Amino acid sequence: MESKLTVVVPALNEERIIGEVIREVQDKCADFLQEIIVVDDGSTDSTARIAGEAGARVISHKRNMGYGAALKTGIRNTRTAFVLTMDSDGQHRSEDVVRLWKACGSADMVVGERTALIHSPLWRMPGKWVLGRMADYLTGCRIRDLNSGLRIMRRDVVLKYLHLCPSGFSFSTTMTMALLSRGYDIAYVPIDVNWRVGRSAVKVITGLETIILILRIAALFGPLRIFVPASAVIGLAGLAWGIPIVVLGRGVSVGSMLAIVTAILLFGLGLLCDQISQLRLERYE
Repeated sequence: MESKLTVVVPALNEERIIGEVIREVQDKCADFLQEIIVVDDGSTDSTARIAGEAGARVISHKRNMGYGAALKTGIRNTRTAFVLTMDSDGQHRSEDVVRLWKACGSADMVVGERTALIHSPLWRMPGKWVLGRMADYLTGCRIRDLNSGLRIMRRDVVLKYLHLCPSGFSFSTTMTMALLSRGYDIAYVPIDVNWRVGRSAVKVITGLETIILILRIAALFGPLRIFVPASAVIGLAGLAWGIPIVVLGRGVSVGSMLAIVTAILLFGLGLLCDQISQLRLERYE
């Protein structure tokens, strides 16, 4: 296993805690840590200065570009075979970083599995549950933690799929789905998370973005799992509606024909989406 690790920390206005986060990781992970990269995502406070004084390499965005954009910037600037991502708000513990590193082995990604029943604000839990069940269905396996921000990844693997990841909070979700759908080995290590310091950057509008994310993930990672069942249900409904009318000699039902044509179009659209998704996934493979 590679003897050194790079830690990437996206940060937005975290001057209250960022220095402590960096120093704790440096202290607990000194044996295998090469460097900490803090990506200052357009902060308006002293986050960048404090991070630099604490010993991190700071890369600054001139404006706020999003959580995912900050992670992509950090990952592209790493030089080690393994990269770990963690939050800058004090939620993740340096002890868990050590545990994830020890669990790497041959895994392509090791995810910190949050074990607490409630590890996010309650208003976010329904959306997380729906997204998790959708991901389970699309991948055909049980994903123990879909969007944990604490994870170690092989750099050469994650670079292949950065082009798929959005700039927002769904980076972790998309990366997990991408690696699972392509057959990579993912391991999980149970972790505890602290309550964050300061205010969360996640807002109510993020719930609307989650709905878009669910549709996007469905189209990208498992379009046939969505379009084929929908096509079958609508097609069978059309047949069940139209056959009795034909048998009774009352002609052909327009509604029945519309349902059957819709089912055929949905099936064809599913095939098209599947081909596009495969091209996107294979773009850098």
